[in-house]
Amino acid sequence: MARSKASAKPTPPASPIVSSAHLVSPHSAEMSEFEFGLIVAGNAFHRWVVHCMSAAGLKDLTALDVLVLHHVSHRARDKRLADIAFIMNVEDTHLVNYSLKKLQSLGMVESSKNGKEVTYAPTEAGKGYVTRYREIRETCLIDALKADDALNHDIGQLARLLRVLSGIYDQAARSAASL
Repeated sequence: MARSKASAKPTPPASPIVSSAHLVSPHSAEMSEFEFGLIVAGNAFHRWVVHCMSAAGLKDLTALDVLVLHHVSHRARDKRLADIAFIMNVEDTHLVNYSLKKLQSLGMVESSKNGKEVTYAPTEAGKGYVTRYREIRETCLIDALKADDALNHDIGQLARLLRVLSGIYDQAARSAASL
């Protein structure tokens, strides 16, 4: 027998899932939910890239080291330190520089000098680890995702939203720095 609307219990309003309840704004509780999701997803992503690269055979790297190696390998063009930091939105270039030096010492990246410019490129060994990483990524992540066209569309929309929000956070950081 179907329950009447009068006897149905009202669903309590869902309280936002946040990491810092004291920051929840009455104007956008969703932003606090997004920030918590970003924290959790960011940490999961960093753990993933480290474990994937370790499975590829390159151990003891930080997430930034792995991401720098991927960016240095991106589009088979030599990259400058400043460009790597800029594209990755890393304000402290010394962090990227430390990763580059670590990757150089492991034989994954090489530098070359053209006048005053120093550029970085992957070595053959570095390219091999990136290729193996891609194979493991396909097996462990992409195959598990089982994405169809609709999910891939949603992922693309989410990626665009993240880029928009990163711009808003950057502007907010500049505003806060000027206070």
